[in-house]
Amino acid sequence: MFFPADLTSFIDLIRQHGDVAYGFMFAYAAGHSLLLALFAGSAAHSGALGLGTLIVICWFGSFAGDVVRFWIGRRYGARLLERFPRFERIVQTVIRLADRHYAWMILFHRFPNGIRGLAGFAYGMSRLPWSTFLALNFVAAGLWSGVVVSAGYAFGQFSEKAINDASSGLGAVMLIAFLGLSWFLSKKLEQIVERY
Repeated sequence: MFFPADLTSFIDLIRQHGDVAYGFMFAYAAGHSLLLALFAGSAAHSGALGLGTLIVICWFGSFAGDVVRFWIGRRYGARLLERFPRFERIVQTVIRLADRHYAWMILFHRFPNGIRGLAGFAYGMSRLPWSTFLALNFVAAGLWSGVVVSAGYAFGQFSEKAINDASSGLGAVMLIAFLGLSWFLSKKLEQIVERY
């Protein structure tokens, strides 16, 4: 079986290859946000991954990813924007927000889908000092990791009863609905940020 066809088989695959799953989650948390971390939290509830280990892995992955993006923005930001001018408007918006509200921006930029990839880069181009960014980024990555992985874990608890009461197909549908709702809410938050 190359790719599992149902949720139970997928959880078993994660359980068999836990070290690979943790490495994948570190890389994913460094580059992206939300959806896979929610699913991983649900997998932690099933015992396929350790909840505490998963939170720490996502925490440090998220922290490291934004540190790299900050460094790139600080060192190469202006040159990269000249090469990719389509990103200039959103980067300039994030820079303005970071200059005024850096603490709030760093705490919450991981949640809206789409803004995270450019936010760390824009922070590097702003006037924000390295020390302030590192401290706030460390706290924010921990908050994000704890909230998102725990929400996935709670969803796993909730859906376990539904899976036990019905078929695993219902659990898969509930997981997809939960991930879809998370995506929808992150898009709405992204629209609010863009209007600023």
